[in-house]
Amino acid sequence: MSKILDKPSTRWWALAVLAMTQLVVVLDTMIVTIALPQAQADLGMTDTQRQWVVTAYALAFGALLLLGGRIADYWGRKRTFMVGMFGFGAASLWAGLSQSGMELIIARGVQGAFAALLAPAALAMLTVTFPHGKERNTAFAIFGTVAGSGAAIGLILGGVLTEFTDWRWCLLVNIFFVIIGLVGGALVLRESKAEGGNRYDIWGTITVTLGLGSLVYGFTLAEHGWGSIDTVGFLVLGVGLLVAFVLIELKVAQPLLPLRVILHRVRGGAILIQAANGAVMIGAILYLAFYFQIVLGMGPLMAGLANLAMTIAIMAFSPVTTKILNRFGPRPLMIVGPLVSAAALFMLLGITPDGNYFIQVLPALIVLGVGLSMLFVPVQNLALLNVENHDAGVASAVVNSVFHIGGSIGLAVFTVFYSSTFAGAIATGTPELTAFTDGYKAVFLAAAITMVAASVIGFSFIRGKKEELNPAWDEAEPEAAILH
Repeated sequence: MSKILDKPSTRWWALAVLAMTQLVVVLDTMIVTIALPQAQADLGMTDTQRQWVVTAYALAFGALLLLGGRIADYWGRKRTFMVGMFGFGAASLWAGLSQSGMELIIARGVQGAFAALLAPAALAMLTVTFPHGKERNTAFAIFGTVAGSGAAIGLILGGVLTEFTDWRWCLLVNIFFVIIGLVGGALVLRESKAEGGNRYDIWGTITVTLGLGSLVYGFTLAEHGWGSIDTVGFLVLGVGLLVAFVLIELKVAQPLLPLRVILHRVRGGAILIQAANGAVMIGAILYLAFYFQIVLGMGPLMAGLANLAMTIAIMAFSPVTTKILNRFGPRPLMIVGPLVSAAALFMLLGITPDGNYFIQVLPALIVLGVGLSMLFVPVQNLALLNVENHDAGVASAVVNSVFHIGGSIGLAVFTVFYSSTFAGAIATGTPELTAFTDGYKAVFLAAAITMVAASVIGFSFIRGKKEELNPAWDEAEPEAAILH
């Protein structure tokens, strides 16, 4: 075993294992999107339960990602990776064999929890394996490219599996990746851990996780009325727990989230905009997939392919965004990008029950991809602006966390708009397909307003000269890029 680990080529095999891990974590956010209509019919889920199949994974992953980074650093990154991989596989098997909607939701939450161990452990080991030089740049480029393609691969793979096998294989397919990850991890990954103190912020973890969960659940209940006791109760409980989290973080010696990371104006603005990105990417795109299958009658595979235009536009426009960023700085992108995305979502308000994909949807997806690419490129750097070296990992982890947390909250709120609009349309005798379409348009309108708000945040928070809006951290420090 030691001879295998000592070979120079082992690092590149390690990169393959770690990149595959990141791919699985990312694609699992999207792979069930295409399968949800079939899963809902098979398990008899309500629309609210259907939403929670996506929300449970994203919420658990986002809320526990910071703790997962701490565990990886303190307990051992390879050990955390192996446990996370095994648990992710077991949860995937459970989810794929679920016999009820509630069982599937719980299993998806467990999946997200183990993904929160996998993701930071993988990035930390990548940083340690390639500490500097040209090989490090190459490794991170490959890792980022694979991770960035995860959403598109998830949509296509979900379509293929649902179309030609069964929706359950969208979850069971993870087992094959897990076997490769466990065997490859045992052979080519080295153990490492951070030096220094190793106190866990348990109470911070509990309050932020329960607080976010209560908040999202409260928004979900709002479809029965914003003034109901249950809705108000869970929303108030969620806010109270998050306030308690802030108070805890101010007092503990080693906080889960040092508040100085998010209280910086520019960093805080970038984090809020990233949350809006998550709401659109996870929430609005889910309902677009429903429109493709339920209203336009596309099969799962065609529905997956129909979404590809947005991903292709993001990738194609990213080099242009990079040139704009280098010349004008990030502020124009953080203001205009959300407005372009909002314009695309407003374009989707023109969909009809007998609509044409190429006329009513495709142009909007291309515009949406352009708008999102203007945000994806600068947001990570802005989140690291003027951050201390020992906080760089936390800042990076926060950006990943808020994307999924924003997606969870956004999806919950969008579902309220969908449900109320759909119910109102049905009550007035509107044909079902038209009522579905009206509900989806309500989601796109809410998403568009979210992106307009993101543009206002960009205008208000992202301030400073182009030369000043650069992250002040040294890439030569390997620990600076590790998710803590």
